[in-house]
Amino acid sequence: MGSTYEQRQAVGVHGENVAAEFLQRQGMQVLARNWRCRWGEIDIVARDGDTVVFCEVKTRRTTAYGSPLEAVTPRKAARLRRLAGLFLAEHDVSAPLVRIDVIGVLVPSRGPAQVTYVAGVA
Repeated sequence: MGSTYEQRQAVGVHGENVAAEFLQRQGMQVLARNWRCRWGEIDIVARDGDTVVFCEVKTRRTTAYGSPLEAVTPRKAARLRRLAGLFLAEHDVSAPLVRIDVIGVLVPSRGPAQVTYVAGVA
């Protein structure tokens, strides 16, 4: 088995795949994944009708250290708002509405991943 870092990376990638599929099942169009700039990363950018949605995905294997959603602090939410503005400017995307959402993915040792979705956190 790989290093702990590699294991965490694999869990994170799996969680982002689960989250993207979840958003598509909700009728959203995924525009970008893992967009990076020098100030940070946005996990998923999607369009929900007239709204551009910036999603932070947090994946955990257990809730021993809290739920995945608890990892999104007010500071993290503020950084996501700044990154959203940068993404919109760089990609010349216009939309009447912009929203920051959080998707928590719990990947238990057995059974399917559990998704918790919170729209409009910031």
